[in-house]
Amino acid sequence: MGALTNEHMEYNSAPSLDDKIHCLVSVLPGDVISIMSQAILEKMKKVRLKARDLGIPQVIIMTKVDSTCELVSKDLKMIYKSRKIKEKMQECSNLLGVPMNCIFPVKNYCEEITTNTNMDILILTAMNNIVNFANDFVERQ
Repeated sequence: MGALTNEHMEYNSAPSLDDKIHCLVSVLPGDVISIMSQAILEKMKKVRLKARDLGIPQVIIMTKVDSTCELVSKDLKMIYKSRKIKEKMQECSNLLGVPMNCIFPVKNYCEEITTNTNMDILILTAMNNIVNFANDFVERQ
């Protein structure tokens, strides 16, 4: 599968704002960033660079922070104080070229049967930032 070209039936040569992507969001598991295949990282970089060239903002949601750092696993409030999480965010930034302030660490709901305010705050903060980046993109159009 390659890029959509004007030869494709689905190609829209004059897309409206509704037809455009407003923010590129990548979701990466923080516990395996170090061992991700080079081929996947290269594909992600290629997409990211194309988005950058089109002026599309980019965000990374870094999941599974509880599996990445024992301190955060015990107390989610320590997420932005954890050296290990900061290192993983920096690694992610270095590998993909996304600025640190566009990488949002979150903990997944996977075994919980009730909501958790600390988890929700992280997820909602990431979502709020995504909406703000997308809104800024729309306003620039």
